[in-house]
Amino acid sequence: MAAITEPSAGSEVLLLEDDSILRKRLAAHLASTGAEVTEVSTIADARRALAGLHFDFALVDLHLPDGDALELLREGAFSENTGVVVMTAFGGIKEAVEAMRQGAGDYLSKPFEPAELPIAFMRCREKRTTARRDELRSNEQFTAAGQDLHFGESLSGVRSRLEMVLSSDRRLEKGLPPVLIEGETGTGKSLLAGWLHRQGPRSAKPFVRVNCAALPDMLAESELFGHERGAFTDARTARIGLFEAADGGSLFLDDIATLALPTQAKVLSAVEDHAIRRLGASKEVRIDVRLIAASNEPLEGLVASGEFREDLYHRLHLIHLALPPLRDRGLDVIALARHMLERIARRHRLREVSISPAGEARLLAQRWPGNARELAHVIERELIFARGPRLEFEGLGDPPAAAMGWRNPIWRIPQEGFSIDSVVADLIEEALRETNHNISAAARRLGVTREFLRYRLKGGESKE
Repeated sequence: MAAITEPSAGSEVLLLEDDSILRKRLAAHLASTGAEVTEVSTIADARRALAGLHFDFALVDLHLPDGDALELLREGAFSENTGVVVMTAFGGIKEAVEAMRQGAGDYLSKPFEPAELPIAFMRCREKRTTARRDELRSNEQFTAAGQDLHFGESLSGVRSRLEMVLSSDRRLEKGLPPVLIEGETGTGKSLLAGWLHRQGPRSAKPFVRVNCAALPDMLAESELFGHERGAFTDARTARIGLFEAADGGSLFLDDIATLALPTQAKVLSAVEDHAIRRLGASKEVRIDVRLIAASNEPLEGLVASGEFREDLYHRLHLIHLALPPLRDRGLDVIALARHMLERIARRHRLREVSISPAGEARLLAQRWPGNARELAHVIERELIFARGPRLEFEGLGDPPAAAMGWRNPIWRIPQEGFSIDSVVADLIEEALRETNHNISAAARRLGVTREFLRYRLKGGESKE
């Protein structure tokens, strides 16, 4: 028991016990661990203490002269941030179970040794954090519908950088440096953040994601750092924040540039000090969180315009990952489309579905302002309304003529061979079209004589 770290050290503890001898014994032990103890012997006194003070833990006897302490749990007298341990006499297991159902974190059967308190307090702390994580479960999903992170040639540099980061993470394990991911909307920043967490040493710990753009300025600090009851008008109960919920794991702040400057300052303090202070609290809470931040526009420009703190930018920029837009990823568009199609088709229980050459040409011709997210939506829509096993993407318009044949960058020489004469004919046709059928101008563009061009137009072919 002595080897267990005292969670009560530096904590405020409410001790509700009517047996004065036991109360003094427990209070002395808690004080010896560094806790500040408030002793009460009745439910009425406990209510008054809870109304005016914050407590990290409460050690509560169930049966008291003025009633049953279960009522305190039923009426929500304890803060969400207060770990409650109930004490029950021998044979009171049924009451202890009811107390747990009402929100208590653990129970101790009398008589017990004070050395058992650290274990009970630790169980309370874990239960409290787990409850907040469950509330945030929807934010812990890494994969958007129909999408997954796909590394191609264009992301080889990002992948190499990630491997270096993961290697460093495995060595450090704790105190991991923050990561900044920049890229246009829809390039896969959230997916990359989730991939980094899953592949790292904290994969079994929570991954908490928050879209900072969706947080009103007046609530952002409360959501990130938590608050005590009464910290502001609507703070009827205490609540831990996202930094605490992500303790031991990773916190992903998407659209971090939308946070107000004062909130940015508190984020910087949390990263540098590995501690946060809830709104309305007087004490700090130690945390170990890997912060991953993302922005859809370069933060350096926002620093220059005064919209983002320079000190926070430099702290985040220690590990910087830049995701290119889809329009700059070349043939990776097709590889990514095939990858997405496989996942979406499997989700819709469809088999033997592929993209036709014309469909691939149409995909390559798009600018994709919505990037990978837009591509996934287009693929799913096409799959749902497809009339056959090969997706044509006709809704994207006609593919460029050059993209349909040998000039398509995905084209490869077929094993059965092909006609070079057809290539020459395509070039002549395109040159004539671009010069309004001016034979002399077309011949100059092709680097041949007018006689050669006339010969070909009359049906002449090159000799093997």
